Amino acid sequence: MSHVEGHSYGSDIFTEAAGDPDTIANLGPLRPMAGTWVGTKGADEHPVAEGTELDQFIETYELLPIDFQTNGPQLFYGLRYHTHILNPTELPTFHDQVGYWLWEPAANAVTLTLGIPRGQALLAIGYCEPDAAEFELTAVAGSSINGIVSNPFLEEAFRTVSYRIRVTINDNDTWSYEEEGVLEMPDRDEPFSHIDRNTLSRVAPALPNPLAQIAARDAGLGIGDLRDESENLL
Repeated sequence: MSHVEGHSYGSDIFTEAAGDPDTIANLGPLRPMAGTWVGTKGADEHPVAEGTELDQFIETYELLPIDFQTNGPQLFYGLRYHTHILNPTELPTFHDQVGYWLWEPAANAVTLTLGIPRGQALLAIGYCEPDAAEFELTAVAGSSINGIVSNPFLEEAFRTVSYRIRVTINDNDTWSYEEEGVLEMPDRDEPFSHIDRNTLSRVAPALPNPLAQIAARDAGLGIGDLRDESENLL
């Protein structure tokens, strides 16, 4: 039998799970995060040659519902995301990141996939109840489940040995995060905690996922109705 944190999928690993076309209704703790968000008071504490530097940043975070995904009996509902971060005093992009936030109802598991164009990727996992307003995910170097991989330079000069992100859903249509990457560097005797924080405010709701849009179209709804429906769901 296949198990995840005490959840058994049984002996049949091939038969596909039956999913609901309406992703937004099945996102569990991720449901309030669907949409487009902006945060103007982000803080980034990172290493520099002289020690530590604190930068402020502006962030646009887009989270779009996707159709349900299956691995045989395993079933995910999720959001495809892109976050773009600018330092208000510098012209180049400060940070760019893409991936998926995934909710697995059967295991009460949240999974984050993260990829950045500096040549690094990771998969972080955490567990919580479907109505949780706060949850934390972690990844560690060397794990084949919730692991971290980096290009050769980052692995040598700024090796990320662990990662965590804590998300808090607030009551005023905002959500906040604090994430920490623990780095090992050849010029430091102790690991360095690279920490980012921000609070994001909604600027636009999310349209339903493609399957939900098809279902709505077949029911005779127009795009305006879809937008109204997504606002009501959120």
